[in-house]
Amino acid sequence: MIHKLLFSQPQPTTAHNPYSRLEEQFGVQCDFYQFIHIEGLPAREFRQQHINPMDYSAVILNSKLGAEHYFRMCEEMRLVVPDSMHYYCNSESVGLYLQKFINYRKRKVFFPETGNKFEDLLPAMHRRPNEKYLMILSDIHSEEPIHMFAENGIEVTPAIMYRTVTTAWPAEKPFDYDLIALFTPAGVTSLKENFPDWKQGETLIAAFGDGTIRALEEAGYRVDIEAGQGHPFASLPLAIADYLEKNA
Repeated sequence: MIHKLLFSQPQPTTAHNPYSRLEEQFGVQCDFYQFIHIEGLPAREFRQQHINPMDYSAVILNSKLGAEHYFRMCEEMRLVVPDSMHYYCNSESVGLYLQKFINYRKRKVFFPETGNKFEDLLPAMHRRPNEKYLMILSDIHSEEPIHMFAENGIEVTPAIMYRTVTTAWPAEKPFDYDLIALFTPAGVTSLKENFPDWKQGETLIAAFGDGTIRALEEAGYRVDIEAGQGHPFASLPLAIADYLEKNA
């Protein structure tokens, strides 16, 4: 029987959420623990990449975290970001988040009208052939956007400004779950680092996204429940609910 579920993400802040519905519907216990956390690179370490952010006329951002660490890094390096800087964001939410840092004007900030595809930014980029682009990234990132830009004649310089770090599991906290839900490949790495001798046995593992599924299989784990783009369920709570209903 499945009683205790562990989700590798922060606990929801609202009372009514997909996880509380799992508890109510199936009588299970949902626990939450962040297997990973983000650390910003200190300026002295960033300088080893030999990148001066002020040599660029535009910044490419794929997350709010990227925006936070770009402006943090500039502050640590005592650089003043010019008002002329352009920002190319992969979503409207990231673009609007820039209001926290800059005097927001639409002609400075570009994002797709719908969705979150960098490809949709290409027309705006091609209208500015002399733009020099700096892309803010984590140490764990996909190279696909960089390759896509290159294939379309746009040179992008990647800049690593923050990294994903394993969060140590508390020594006093039992690790006795019937189901573990993981959302990122970095979460899989954390599981392996925290419990190098752990054997999956009858414990179920639920995975979100093909990257997480691949990371689990490469690490030698069995994936029992899948969700994400291209899968029958868009979210893990829905996929887990379906599994529990069929295996009650």
